[in-house]
Amino acid sequence: MRNPTHRSGRRPRTRRPLALAALPAALLALICAGPAPGATAPGAGSPARADVRTDAHPGAARGPGLARTFDVAPARAALQRLLPRHWGQFTLVPDTTAASDTFTVSGTAGAITVRGSTGATLLTGVGWYLQHVAGVDIGWPGDSIGMLPGRLPAVPAPVTRGAQVPHRYALNDTDDGYSGPYRSFEEHQRQIDLLALHGINEVFVQVGAEYPYYRALQGFGYSPEELRQWIPGPGHQSWWLLQNLSGFGGPVTERLMRERAELGGRITEQLRGLGMTPVLPGFFGTVPPGFAARNPGAATVAQGDWAGFDRPDWLDPASPVFGRLAAAYYAEQRAVFGDSTMYRMSPLHEGGQSGSVDVGAAAGAIQRALHAAHPGALWAVLGWQDDPTAELLAGVDTSKLLILDGLSDRYNRLDREARWGGVPYAMGTIYNFGGHTTVGANSSVWIERFGPWRDKANSALAGIAYLPEATGTNPAAFDLFTDLAWERGPIDQRRWFADFAARRYGRPDAAAAAAWEELRKGPYSTSSGLWSESQDSLFTARPSLTAAGAAYWSPKSMRYPAGSVRKALDHLLEVDPALRGSSAYRFDLVDTARQALANHSRVLLPKIKTAYEAKDLTRFRTLTAEWQDDERMLEAVTGSDPAFLLGTWLAGARSWGADQAERDRYEYDARSLLSVWGRHSTSEGGFLHDYANREWSGLISELYAPRWARYFASLDEALVKKAAPRAIDWHAFEAEWAGRTTRHPNRPNGDPYRLAARIAAALPAAAAR
Repeated sequence: MRNPTHRSGRRPRTRRPLALAALPAALLALICAGPAPGATAPGAGSPARADVRTDAHPGAARGPGLARTFDVAPARAALQRLLPRHWGQFTLVPDTTAASDTFTVSGTAGAITVRGSTGATLLTGVGWYLQHVAGVDIGWPGDSIGMLPGRLPAVPAPVTRGAQVPHRYALNDTDDGYSGPYRSFEEHQRQIDLLALHGINEVFVQVGAEYPYYRALQGFGYSPEELRQWIPGPGHQSWWLLQNLSGFGGPVTERLMRERAELGGRITEQLRGLGMTPVLPGFFGTVPPGFAARNPGAATVAQGDWAGFDRPDWLDPASPVFGRLAAAYYAEQRAVFGDSTMYRMSPLHEGGQSGSVDVGAAAGAIQRALHAAHPGALWAVLGWQDDPTAELLAGVDTSKLLILDGLSDRYNRLDREARWGGVPYAMGTIYNFGGHTTVGANSSVWIERFGPWRDKANSALAGIAYLPEATGTNPAAFDLFTDLAWERGPIDQRRWFADFAARRYGRPDAAAAAAWEELRKGPYSTSSGLWSESQDSLFTARPSLTAAGAAYWSPKSMRYPAGSVRKALDHLLEVDPALRGSSAYRFDLVDTARQALANHSRVLLPKIKTAYEAKDLTRFRTLTAEWQDDERMLEAVTGSDPAFLLGTWLAGARSWGADQAERDRYEYDARSLLSVWGRHSTSEGGFLHDYANREWSGLISELYAPRWARYFASLDEALVKKAAPRAIDWHAFEAEWAGRTTRHPNRPNGDPYRLAARIAAALPAAAAR
């Protein structure tokens, strides 16, 4: 998605062979079977899994007659992972009478009882206890659980909380690409645990989504080899599923697809075990080239260009072939992932072409195919740009539709009921684009809008949608946005940040409170109107004396006073030494120091420009040396925390390859996404180079700093020779980097406190005013 997801710290992924004996019987049979038939009826040849939930999704209200019990073992296992030293002090009790998602927390010291309506809601209750009673935080990333006493504190009086909206949805369609397409099951499991702890009940699952396409399309005239060429590498599959591109980063192997299918199946099982809804990709007509020629009666519409890519064709959903292919797709998907009650589809995303197709009729056919395979399933569609259109909405049963609004906090004068005719929607936020390591969010806008939008007459607001393009950045934003769905009254932003500062490091601290007050007033109080993300760094920008941003689609100027971050850094350095040992403090300190330096790039570059234009060689060299010193400090400080390591990103990609050539291919898939993004036309004509820029150790030293060094050298030479600077082919420079296979550390190195203090000492005092 053009602005138009970074990742949490990860351990290196250890590959293991596909464990066939451990797979569900249906998946084992599928993998060992031959090509899929072309006209498979829903479920035919692919028995549904016996353990699949078929009742209403966990966010739906349950009447007294629908009360049920559930197994708390998955929630308890998650609790053991989250609190390995304290899990035994919790008793988890199913609440079989609640009409909606509710938890109750009570108990004495060392004996805490949490009652909840689902396994995930039990974990949400645990999360509430940790934050509001124990005073610690498990964030995304970073935690302060090391500050917990051996014996957990008592709950002063029983507390009950209910979800204020039924839908608490998480993950952008791009998250798997920008956050880490090569993650392990343990990393996905940690993500699920955190989402449950923070009250989410619906989670998009993209991993392995290519396998049902691969299986089903073999019955419609395509060879396995053709399909392996058509399906992109995992880093770019998010945009293939959005019908924006195909092929890039591949070809993929059948072994890779099988292993990703196994991983996706385990993720859906993990979600179901906690009573959460796995939201699976639905089929809306994406097909390979030449589909109509191979399938009589089919009609396809060319989708044109997306950022320099030829988009895959769209099979007219009104054609009879669509129904057969959709049935085959859902049957293959069911065999691997089981059934669900919610599916994600956004036809004609970002400029798709409808041609002569009646969009309303097409939408109706897409929904009928979904309901033929999954009766009554909810269709989740992204609210983005002009989508969903009135034509699409007119063709479907909107009671079975949920709009995930990606623009709720971006623009002003929004009336979602008028815009979408009363169709249920979830208020969403996309405060991160491309995985940028920028601090901030329009959090004050969330607070100002959520309650009034929910409570107004005839409100269609039915949920929240946590939609950053990449997760694992801005832990305060994650905590606050998910809190909206569980707080009965309006949130006091100033009070919330003060409380967050206390639990983030394990107990109240004046310096921590002062730091987060500065961050609240600055990057976390940006306004709506045009942007939902803060500006990115000029250190990560393609070199130019007039550079205003790294990503073409990002803000071109500061969205808050830079002094707020600089002051916050000074305050964080004054936090009580007893509170500095947590991963939460380390991440926040590194992130704030990094952001202070990034903001300084916007002060320093104009000075360099002035010196160059004045032909002041001495001043130019002094300022560019300062720029390069800043880059070295940036490389060092980001290298001291696991959340900012290029080496982890690359090691994850290589771990999925079976041989050297495959490992190199997946590394290119991962590297290209961070730099050139796609082919030359994508990088230059589509303006996607540096779209996924991020200040990571390794990326700074190997790509960004050498890029600026070459540029400054060309300007220096021009001043000396009194000539125009040499032209530099930046795409060639970046493409060469994307093709490398150099190794980088995947473990942090250095003292974060010492490195952050060095940055504070180096930045001008004026930056703090």
